[in-house]
Amino acid sequence: MRIQINSFITVLILLIAGSCIGSNPKTTTVNQDKSFWQLAKTPPMGWNSWDCYGPTVTEKEIRSNTDYMAEHLKQHGWQYIIVDIRWFVENDKAGGYNEKDPIYTMDEYGRFLPAVKKFPSAADGKGFKTLADYVHSKGLKFGIHLMRGIPVQAVKKNCPVMGTKVKAADIYSDKMQCGWLHDMYTIDTQKEGAQEYYNSIFKLYASWGVDYVKVDDLSKPYHQDEIELIRKAIDQCGRPMVFSTSPGATPLDKADHVLNHANLWRICDDFWDNWDALKPQFKRCDNWAPFIGEGHWPDADMLPLGRISIRGERGKDRMTGFTKTEQYTLMNLWAIFRSPLMFGGDLPSNDEFTLSLLTNDEVMAVNQHSSANKQLKEANGQIVWIADVPETKDKYVAFFNLNDAGSSEISVSLAELGISGNFTVKDLWSKQDKGKTSDKFTVAVEPHASVLVRFTKLK
Repeated sequence: MRIQINSFITVLILLIAGSCIGSNPKTTTVNQDKSFWQLAKTPPMGWNSWDCYGPTVTEKEIRSNTDYMAEHLKQHGWQYIIVDIRWFVENDKAGGYNEKDPIYTMDEYGRFLPAVKKFPSAADGKGFKTLADYVHSKGLKFGIHLMRGIPVQAVKKNCPVMGTKVKAADIYSDKMQCGWLHDMYTIDTQKEGAQEYYNSIFKLYASWGVDYVKVDDLSKPYHQDEIELIRKAIDQCGRPMVFSTSPGATPLDKADHVLNHANLWRICDDFWDNWDALKPQFKRCDNWAPFIGEGHWPDADMLPLGRISIRGERGKDRMTGFTKTEQYTLMNLWAIFRSPLMFGGDLPSNDEFTLSLLTNDEVMAVNQHSSANKQLKEANGQIVWIADVPETKDKYVAFFNLNDAGSSEISVSLAELGISGNFTVKDLWSKQDKGKTSDKFTVAVEPHASVLVRFTKLK
C-alpha cells in the first residue's frame, strides 16, 4: 500500500509540474509499472574515481577506496564503488585523455575489456569479475562507466555483433559523435543488430557482477533512442543494474522520458570545487524538484570534496577548493534536494572534517528518507528549502545565504511550513537545540553559508 501511495503522489506532482514548466508544454506522465525503480528506492550513495583519478584509476586504488568505505562509511549508508571512464585504455594520462595513440583492450565482438595493465585481475578474459567479487565481499556494490555507442575500433575491425550475422560497420553512424572524446561512434538505432549489440555488452557486464552503470554522452544532447536501447538491454541482461545518465544538463522537457528509463540523470555538466559552480545549482535543483521520486532521482553530480585531482582531469592534486562553510552548504543542498551522493575524493586521504561530512546520520536521513522536498522561497540571495519527515508532523528546513558579503537573518513561519503547534528546533550539524517556537524561527546565516534544522513537534 505504501508503494502505491508514493507512486500516486509522484504522478500528481509530475502532472502539476508538467503543466507549470514553460519548457515542457506536454503533460508529464509516469508509467507506474517500473520494476527498475525498486533498484534505487533512495538516492544512491557511493564513491566514484573520476574527481581524483580521471581516466587513470588502477585496481589497487579501487581496492583501497573499497576498504575505506567498508570500514568507515558502509554503516552510514554508503555502498557503491564506481570505476569511471576509460578503464579499457592501457596508456591514458592525467589532465585529459590520450587520443593520440590509445591502446584499447577489446574482445572479438567489439566489447571493451578492462586494461590488464591497470587491472591485473582482469587477465585471461576475467574482466571485472574478480574486482567486483572483492567489492561484493565487503558488503558493497560495484559499478562502471561507459560511453554511449559502439567503439570506433570495433567498426574499423568490423567486429561481428555477438549472436547475429551483423557486423559493427552495419550499425554505426558517424553523426552525433561525442565531441570531447572520440572512442565511440553513434549506434544507428534503426539498424538490425543495434539492440543486439547493447544486449551483448550488458550480458557481459552482468557476468562480471556489475550493479551500476553510468552511461556518458547521453543527456546533452539527449539521445532518446539510445537511452531506450540501453534500458531494454539492462532489462534483459539477467542482473539488476542501476542506470545513471551523464552528463547534463538533461533537458527539462525530457523529464517524463528520462525518469521512465533511468534511475538518475544529470542536471548539470561536470561539477567542480568552486563557488561559481555551486551557486547555479540552486536554480537547477529548484527546477528539477518536482521530478524527485522513489527510484528516479535528478542528479546534481558528484561531491568534489576531500583530496581530489591526484591524477584528475581538472587542476592539480589538492584538497577541495571549497571552504568548510561552502562544504556544509554543498552537503545541505544535496541532502534536501535528495541528489544521489557520489563522493569524488580519494577516501583513504580523508581528514577528520571530510569524514564528518559523510557520517552525520541525521543529515544522511534528510537525503535518504525525506519527502515533499522543494524550495519554499527565494529573495535577495536568501533561499529556504523544506521537506517532510516521513510518518511525523516534523519538518526539515534548510536556510541558505548565497550572497558574497554580509550576514543575513532568514526567517520562516510555521504557517509557511504548513504546520501549527509547538516545535523544538535542532541544528543537524552542530546537534544543538536552537530553542522552541509556535510562530516563527529566525537564523543568522553568514555569506555562502547555510543552516539545516529539524522542527520537531512537541506532544
